[in-house]
Amino acid sequence: MKEIPIILAQEGPLEGGNWSVTKEMVIGRDPSCDIVIPERQVSRYHAKIQSNHDGKTEIIDLESKNGTFINGEQIIKNEELSDGDEILIGLVQKLFYLSSDATLPLSLSISGVGVEKKNKLYIEDKARRVWIGEKEIIPQLSVSQYKLLYLLYQSENKVVERSEIINFVWGPEQAVGVSEQALDALVRRLRYRLNKFDPTHEYIKTMRGVGFIFENLAFS
Repeated sequence: MKEIPIILAQEGPLEGGNWSVTKEMVIGRDPSCDIVIPERQVSRYHAKIQSNHDGKTEIIDLESKNGTFINGEQIIKNEELSDGDEILIGLVQKLFYLSSDATLPLSLSISGVGVEKKNKLYIEDKARRVWIGEKEIIPQLSVSQYKLLYLLYQSENKVVERSEIINFVWGPEQAVGVSEQALDALVRRLRYRLNKFDPTHEYIKTMRGVGFIFENLAFS
């Protein structure tokens, strides 16, 4: 059974809303749009979500006045979406793209974890949940982002080589075709997600020419 992607709204006038992506969807201020954002900063027909020729989901900016942003970067025309991507429409509405309902958050509360947190960033591996302080990262990280964070988290304060990361995240069979640029892009996306919850600390540091190192903080 094919998984149905979901658009989840946070931090904006549509906060809490969600839409299943089962067809081409237009986002904008006009009442005829599939996702209506009633704000002047949003163009009447601002952006469109659709499947591309490869069957992947992409978002297209419809020459909007205030732009469409993916993970903090403005797109020029169209951009393929990946699980956990943050979409910003007209600088007023934040949306998240989830590849399926399997990635929807289990809870918005830290209660019930049953583990004493000693570090500021904490991972509950069984449920693939991540907290920074008292805030859970919602929506959850994509599978590749989570694998990267988990490997570095388990090797705290130790340098993890780039080749080890590629093998762990993509698997031995696919690792051969993974470029250095693909790994760097994944690290950037993960850093972006972490920075949104804690801009005061750089959890993942680059060891140039070798790999990356994870540095946590004590939980206060």
